[in-house]
Amino acid sequence: MRMAIKSFATILFTLFIVGCASGPKYSEISPSISEVTPDKGRIYIYRTALLGAAIQPEVKLNGEVVGKAVPNGFFYVDRKPGDYKITTSTEVDRHLSLLLDKGETRYVRLNIGMGFFVGHVYPELVEKDVGEKEIQKCSYSGNK
Repeated sequence: MRMAIKSFATILFTLFIVGCASGPKYSEISPSISEVTPDKGRIYIYRTALLGAAIQPEVKLNGEVVGKAVPNGFFYVDRKPGDYKITTSTEVDRHLSLLLDKGETRYVRLNIGMGFFVGHVYPELVEKDVGEKEIQKCSYSGNK
């Protein structure tokens, strides 16, 4: 019985580790991230919560997949000024609408809440100083 419990714990730990972002930390790569161009704005999307590590839905920006909700992960997108809708889907869709201006940087934290069958990942717009602080320990999970 003890062997079964140890094996189960090892499997859970492995799934937990595999489920987290493994790229370079924001603090390591931030000097190499180019400045946002004057005609665009930037949206950082990140997830600090480890709870529900196996739940990693796609993140869509105006219907286009731009990344995944990876625990302790972040990515960013540069877009022209305008209205944007960020969507995550598990058993339900969760949305956040935001306005992006020229040269502006916005921060969206992906939180997790309890659902009926699985957890829900939902986007939340946070103030710049909060986002800048929280993203420091996140690892890059994007494609750039």
